[in-house]
Amino acid sequence: MKMFGREWNFRVTLRTTPGECVGVVGNCNQLGNWNHQNGILLSKSIVNSSDGNEIWQGTVQLPLDQEVYFRYFTCIVLDHLAENDEGNRRDLIVRRWETNISPRLIKINSSQNDLIHIDLFGTYNGETRVDRGWLTKETVVQLKLYNDPIRMWKKSLHGKAFRVKVTPVEVDVSCSNTVRDGGIDESWDVQDVRNAVKSWPLIEVAAMNNADCEFKLQQQFGQLMDRGSYLIFQAQATKPESVTFLVDFYAHNLSIGDSPEHIGFCYILQNNMTQSDGSATVPITSPKHLAIGQLKVDYLIVRPINGFECEMSVSFSRHWKHSWRGLEVGHRGAGSSFKEALKSCSSIRENTIASLAHAAKHGADMIEFDVQLSKDMVPVIYHDFYVYTAMVKKLGKDEGSNGNTEGHVDMLHLPIKELTLAQLQKLKIYHVKENTRVPKLNDDDFDDHQPFPTLQRALEHLDPHVGFNIEIKWTMQLKDGSFELNNPFELNLYLDTILKPVLQYGGTRKIIFSCFHPDICTMLRMKQNKYPVMFLTQGITAKFDDYHDPRTHNIPMGVHFVSTIGILGLCVHSEDILRDPTQVALVQSRGLILFCWGEDNNDQATIRYLKNLGLNGIIYDKIDVHSAKETKESIFLVEARQEQKELIKIASSTSGS
Repeated sequence: MKMFGREWNFRVTLRTTPGECVGVVGNCNQLGNWNHQNGILLSKSIVNSSDGNEIWQGTVQLPLDQEVYFRYFTCIVLDHLAENDEGNRRDLIVRRWETNISPRLIKINSSQNDLIHIDLFGTYNGETRVDRGWLTKETVVQLKLYNDPIRMWKKSLHGKAFRVKVTPVEVDVSCSNTVRDGGIDESWDVQDVRNAVKSWPLIEVAAMNNADCEFKLQQQFGQLMDRGSYLIFQAQATKPESVTFLVDFYAHNLSIGDSPEHIGFCYILQNNMTQSDGSATVPITSPKHLAIGQLKVDYLIVRPINGFECEMSVSFSRHWKHSWRGLEVGHRGAGSSFKEALKSCSSIRENTIASLAHAAKHGADMIEFDVQLSKDMVPVIYHDFYVYTAMVKKLGKDEGSNGNTEGHVDMLHLPIKELTLAQLQKLKIYHVKENTRVPKLNDDDFDDHQPFPTLQRALEHLDPHVGFNIEIKWTMQLKDGSFELNNPFELNLYLDTILKPVLQYGGTRKIIFSCFHPDICTMLRMKQNKYPVMFLTQGITAKFDDYHDPRTHNIPMGVHFVSTIGILGLCVHSEDILRDPTQVALVQSRGLILFCWGEDNNDQATIRYLKNLGLNGIIYDKIDVHSAKETKESIFLVEARQEQKELIKIASSTSGS
């Protein structure tokens, strides 16, 4: 039974935004057992007029015989009428929270002794770390404007820059002529909607440039959209199906003191956004209700992960030790096994348990592999979207030379998405570069050499001291407008299905998610609060076709994007770094972690050069051949052994005293 008897007064100073409250969550019942919904809310007591900072405080009875760990967070409090009219329900939407790797600590039997101590939000033990929250009850809608999306038909508006402002408007679409509580008043006109001050639904904006790449509340006349701009408007709402978006356009006036002229407006309705991601084109109307142009907008809808709740005891989403430099990452395990240059191929089939284990055995700090879904929604490890399978064709006497009736093999080209896990594991599978009747590898009679191992099996089977770099496969749109694949899966369900086994079976393993698709990176960041995410980019290269989204086009644009969504860093194409090594300093000056990938890495001299440049991780093939490590062990295993020795030393000194 826990003893109670110490009253603790939590005090913290910070600056909040309109509608934000401050709370405390921790490892005891009184602080919610790391569940933010059960944490305590503090009260604002003082506002310092000199710097705008506030002091929030609250008093709680804490256990006397227990070490209490805790974190501060900010949130928006939403009160709802519960179902069946059984009182009100309170939801806390986490906006920001302290993510220092170790939480704050109140020691056993300690007391405040009436000393007035005020904590600084996010800062303790010599470190400052605050991150945005993750999705719990709310949904995020992103509206993306890029590639000159505003087309004005009126000649006087041609070539002008505009300011764009987005206002979420809550309406009840389920019942005509009815306005939901907290929405708009029937007596309002559109100007009332523009002028209303509301903290929910929340709308913020970021631009892909140095000055504005972090999300912030909009200014009175919105955000500048000129040629080459990339804007992301981000709305949070608990019922997105009841929200429409009013978009206003103002002429950008360079004269100081002059208010921008309102040019026109448009609405983006829910029926314009029928999928998780897509694009819509809507007409722009002048204040006199004349059609004057059109707006093309790309959208993304991110929903909270279904069936799993994250807690707040720890987050690794932006945690990276200074000692984790020059990590060696096994590409697809022991390396790609299907290349034009046979000498650079791995002798073990790529992306199999055997290949991953081989890399771990030979000192890989992490292993990189690719994950996608089978037709029956099982996360499997495989790189390409397509496979070949053999199909025997019988020849008649008139078809073969000299009456030869021996059968020959035709290759059937199939997308992974059309095959169940059982089919994938039963078929004789050839790689797309094995388009021949003679397979390159004949080792798939052995269980660990079978292609298409499940993600769960890799998590459970491989040494927990080797880290995972899990690349999420998803179709990309190319610059010419075509797609790599027509993916049938709903995007939120697709990612939830991959995330769940990692969250359930990840254990203490160091895990990073990565993807070439910027929106996938955004969703991975928003759907969970535990594991870091890195943005894969090919940058400037002649080796691959360019993608459609400008966020993928070069490293500086990637830096803006990563800073916007608050993820760990970038994984760039080595060709781009070797062409311009100054980009390493560009990335790291923003506090971001930098990995690299590419064929150029399959060389000991290049690996050594990239390490000297200060890269945090190098992904390459045949780690058993190219690694220069004297001791073939993961850095995480070495550190775990050192920590164990220190604990034994501390225990020995304690028992001796």
